[in-house]
Amino acid sequence: MAVIIETYHVFKHAIVITGFVFVMMLVIEYINVQSKGLWQKNLSGKSWKTYLLAGVLGALPGCLGAFTAVAMFSHRLISFGAIVTTMIATSGDEAFVMFAMMPQKALLLTGLIFVIGILAGWLTDKFYDPSGLLSRLEENELPLHLEEKCDCFPREKFFDFILRPSMPRLAMAVIILSLILGVLTGMLSGGEALWMKTTLVITFLVSLFIVISVPDHFLKEHLWNHIVKVHIPRIFLWTFGTLLVIHFMMDFIDIQSWIASNMLWVLLIALLVGIIPESGPHLVFVTLFVQGHIPFSILMASSIVQDGHGMLPLLAESKRGFVAVKGVNILVGLLVGLSGLLIGF
Repeated sequence: MAVIIETYHVFKHAIVITGFVFVMMLVIEYINVQSKGLWQKNLSGKSWKTYLLAGVLGALPGCLGAFTAVAMFSHRLISFGAIVTTMIATSGDEAFVMFAMMPQKALLLTGLIFVIGILAGWLTDKFYDPSGLLSRLEENELPLHLEEKCDCFPREKFFDFILRPSMPRLAMAVIILSLILGVLTGMLSGGEALWMKTTLVITFLVSLFIVISVPDHFLKEHLWNHIVKVHIPRIFLWTFGTLLVIHFMMDFIDIQSWIASNMLWVLLIALLVGIIPESGPHLVFVTLFVQGHIPFSILMASSIVQDGHGMLPLLAESKRGFVAVKGVNILVGLLVGLSGLLIGF
């Protein structure tokens, strides 16, 4: 019975995190489509402006900014250093989870790897010649993940969307309303502070407005097919699985003592896990940090190397490019992690 109760509490925690990730991804997807033209016009060349914008693309939670940067790189519109900047600055879908679990630390982490990414990108362009790599890139073959700008609030159809909703619209609205009810009743947020509950409700309401107001094409292609069907199941399973495994590991294995006496090995494992071009594995280190078992420097090193699945398009386009970017990121992550361990950060 105790195992069932503990599993239920972990399940609720995973639901809250996944719910927050879900609504934040709706908002980010909405902003991405609306502002896509601005990114295309301004992200080019090797100026500081380029590295700054590449860092912003990486700092955006989720894979959209990283996909955009890869598309621009494959079309020779940004430098190799700029793609390094983006991949160091990005934490993929895990960024949503980190902001849900530890908002202040997540903000600090994002700011630090944003700055590190810009510096690393500039230094990479200064000392590394990627001409051989660039000559192997095939142009115009990546799925750009960039859509035409849409009219995301057709006023004349607004009430029709509410009165005669499609199945995806109704399903997402029910999910968001259930999350709001869960927060208001305390079922999903009983132990959270008032400001956190207020933030959750406001975010849920914004996402609810997006769901009930966007046109059917945007709703189906961007929100339903992309977020609900692809991202959310994986995020929930990774979140729930990671929380559950670590919870019971702490009960049966003295992992805290092993970690405390083998911190260098933990750092190396974090760097190797970061090579995996997939959202999810990084959550192990996020959870360990939240529970106080690893220092901030290891979490930061892991975040520098891993990029969710933002690098998958580059892996499909250029295996050599994928290895080159990951190599730079591992070097930067190792330097940051070792420095942090030496100074006790």
